[in-house]
Amino acid sequence: MKITSAEFIKSAVWPPQYPPATLPEIAFVGRSNVGKSSLINTLVGRRNLAKTSNTPGRTQLINFFAVNEKVSFVDLPGYGFAKVAQSVRKDWGDMIEAYLRERQCLALVVFILDIRRDPSADDLALRDWLEHYRIPYVYILTKADKLSNNQAIAQKRAIEKALRVSAGNKLILFSAITQKGKGDIWQFIEEHLRSLPH
Repeated sequence: MKITSAEFIKSAVWPPQYPPATLPEIAFVGRSNVGKSSLINTLVGRRNLAKTSNTPGRTQLINFFAVNEKVSFVDLPGYGFAKVAQSVRKDWGDMIEAYLRERQCLALVVFILDIRRDPSADDLALRDWLEHYRIPYVYILTKADKLSNNQAIAQKRAIEKALRVSAGNKLILFSAITQKGKGDIWQFIEEHLRSLPH
């Protein structure tokens, strides 16, 4: 997709604060520090549209971005970061769940995993939750540049096994450094959006 515009719309915590549901939304979700913001920035070709940080748990709000005035990217807070209070972690979980459960214009979840890490209990819980509510999703394995090709293939297979990935679910390898996978992700998103009822 040729990006002609990408702009921040607003941040929100709970449904009454969300922007009007006028565009199909692609939600980006994953463990803290998995590379959500870097993935969003790479996809839209902007360095700082979504704020990146080396500090896990930095994104604490739901951030909405309009892309080409045709689709909305939604950056959800990362989960599973141990160094925050249990009450804060619960609030984050409730915030993510409320968005995924209630947002009618949610078209697709981009489920992000670090290729170097085995899926966590939180990852598996999110997968079960998406399956339960029949929310379509695609797996993106980030930081693919950190492994050799052989290591990446082996780790991809291990992750597929841990997640019990079915034939219909795709795993796309991605690197913000090399741009690997950027075209494949856009192709998947565009094909998915075209398949939606109008």
